[in-house]
Amino acid sequence: MPYSELLIKPMREDLTRLGVEETRTADAVDAAVQQTPGTLMVVVNSVCGCAAGKARPGIGLALQHATRPNRAITVFAGADIEATERARSYFKGYPPSSPSIALLQNGKLVYLMERYQIEGRNAQEIAAELAQAFDRFCTPATTQAAQASHGD
Repeated sequence: MPYSELLIKPMREDLTRLGVEETRTADAVDAAVQQTPGTLMVVVNSVCGCAAGKARPGIGLALQHATRPNRAITVFAGADIEATERARSYFKGYPPSSPSIALLQNGKLVYLMERYQIEGRNAQEIAAELAQAFDRFCTPATTQAAQASHGD
């Protein structure tokens, strides 16, 4: 039985206020993955304390970084059942993890922060790691090409 929408509405809004788009169906997840050029961030949201006190605030801080994913979506574990399963299907080789934060490029997983990597950190530490991942995977291709031609 999915979680009550009354219970999770504020938890959903923690991310949507940041501009993270909800994807509540498997088709919506697939469309986001297929239609997003560059890097897509996929957040598996959760009711747990580490999502509330660490993951969502860390994502908020990370999204203030100068380099960000082209698009960010979220599914809610325990509520958006099919959407969550579909999102996790893109995280090949990893067990289900809630919360988790993934970066996809052309539908391929390039980065995943799992629950065990969230639980022992505070929001600032999570944001710092996400910012490093953004710098690595979200830099526009033209900037990467310029750096490569200069040997940076």
